[in-house]
Amino acid sequence: MLNEFWATAPASYKAVVFSAMALIALGIAINIFGQTAKNEALSFASLAVIGAGLLLHAAGVVIRGHQVQKRLRNSSRKG
Repeated sequence: MLNEFWATAPASYKAVVFSAMALIALGIAINIFGQTAKNEALSFASLAVIGAGLLLHAAGVVIRGHQVQKRLRNSSRKG
């Protein structure tokens, strides 16, 4: 059951995970562009985008933890 979490994960978890990955990747791309263009403001702005991605990642961990706890509680009541 728990080994196949992605197959049974809620859509909200999947959306948060993919959004987090996209924001982190976008932030890295913006940072690389800012560094190559020697644009310090753009490089610092990319840190906010990466930070938002990391916050979404943390939210995904919380969502996953709640779902696992719920499944464990339900399986212990059945057995």
